[in-house]
Amino acid sequence: MTTARLPLFPLNSVLFPGLVLPLNIFEERYRAMMRDLLKTPEDEPRRFAVVAIRDGHEVAPSAPGMPDPTALPAQGPAAGFGPDPATAFHGVGCVADAATIRERADGAFEVLATGTTRVRVRSVDSSGPYLTAELEELPEEPGDEAGALAEGVLRAFRQYQKRLAGARERSLAAGTELPDEPAVVSYLVAAAVMLDTPTRQRLLQAPDTSSRLRDELALLRSETAIIRSLPSLPASELTRGPTSLN
Repeated sequence: MTTARLPLFPLNSVLFPGLVLPLNIFEERYRAMMRDLLKTPEDEPRRFAVVAIRDGHEVAPSAPGMPDPTALPAQGPAAGFGPDPATAFHGVGCVADAATIRERADGAFEVLATGTTRVRVRSVDSSGPYLTAELEELPEEPGDEAGALAEGVLRAFRQYQKRLAGARERSLAAGTELPDEPAVVSYLVAAAVMLDTPTRQRLLQAPDTSSRLRDELALLRSETAIIRSLPSLPASELTRGPTSLN
């Protein structure tokens, strides 16, 4: 099994392979991460791992705030994640390849990255200026009947979008060609459907593509039924443009 040590970027959301991740970097620990990534030769990938923060944990504040407005924000690579940072994160994440890293005049960074490969976190190191992790690559196994399940999920996804958009609004599915590769379908739907972070995390760490697709089919049918019974539910911007993970 392939392993690697990469910088670790915790988020309050889940990144899936193939999905684009725009980031505005302002905390010093992540600025240091981007400065180091910029040292990577241009012909090599600038990679870091994204992991979702578990419920009840939050990133360190970047400015004084409640309840004491004079309190200084916590500092350091593990600030906000407790004495054992590994317990603050879900154990499966996604490697991100930063195609663009642009430093602004104020020292912050604008980053555009793409999810590539699922990984399992084996250990977390907080001894440097930012967190790093020992990661084990997770293969994407197809499972049984992935092709047929992908077709069913796409049909259910189109119905979900139509319900979400409303009968008089143009659905994204009507004008956008959707993929037919089962693994790609499974990740696209996982990112596009309005789900909470624990559910997205469950989909990310599914044992194979077929298991993820089966779970999504059940979720889509359930969500579509809920929307059908709530006709006053407002349409979401999600149906009108690309998915944003921020």
